Amino acid sequence: MDTTRGELFIVASPSGGGKTTLIRRVMQELEAQGRQAHFSVSHTTRPPRSVECDGVDYHFVDRPTFQRMAAAGEFLEFAEVHDNLYGTSRAEVEAKLERGCDVFLDIDVQGARQVRASVSDVVKVFIFPPSHAELHRRLVARRQDSEDAIALRIKNAVREMREYAEFDYVIINDCLEDATRALASVVAVARMRPFRLRSRVQAILEDFERAAKKEE
Repeated sequence: MDTTRGELFIVASPSGGGKTTLIRRVMQELEAQGRQAHFSVSHTTRPPRSVECDGVDYHFVDRPTFQRMAAAGEFLEFAEVHDNLYGTSRAEVEAKLERGCDVFLDIDVQGARQVRASVSDVVKVFIFPPSHAELHRRLVARRQDSEDAIALRIKNAVREMREYAEFDYVIINDCLEDATRALASVVAVARMRPFRLRSRVQAILEDFERAAKKEE
């Protein structure tokens, strides 16, 4: 495998779990280190909220457009969540990875399952809220959803959290600073897998072999 290729990270959590904030913070750290990082912008059929911008928060499309894209195989994953469709552009992700850019997917457990089935080299992280009360507080504080919508999100959160064992890492987001450090550590460890260091390790082994032959 090409070790210059970027890493693909799935970061999933219930709505309000804090995954987007954590991804943004870790990306800032990576960019400060000179490492390219990309937040994959999903397509969605839900209408934009007042504070959201098309192409920045989501690519907002209507349902027929989304369905045409899905039928054409343009999504790496897609799912229906809270009565709206969400999908990740295959072309966007592949282009960034090929350029050596680390890509973060902010997706739900349905999308994560699809990516796991089609991409072998992906690092999967699940973010837990610390408690039911805290998740409810965060959803209310966002002021983006009605009480009925919040109740639905919390109901779905239980189903999503039960799938945590399918992920490589679990982070409990009870302290933003600690959770940011934890996610940054996962990113660092991912680069230490054997295939990522294969070329450097092979060069070191060859150096030792040459030295051993000289000593014979």
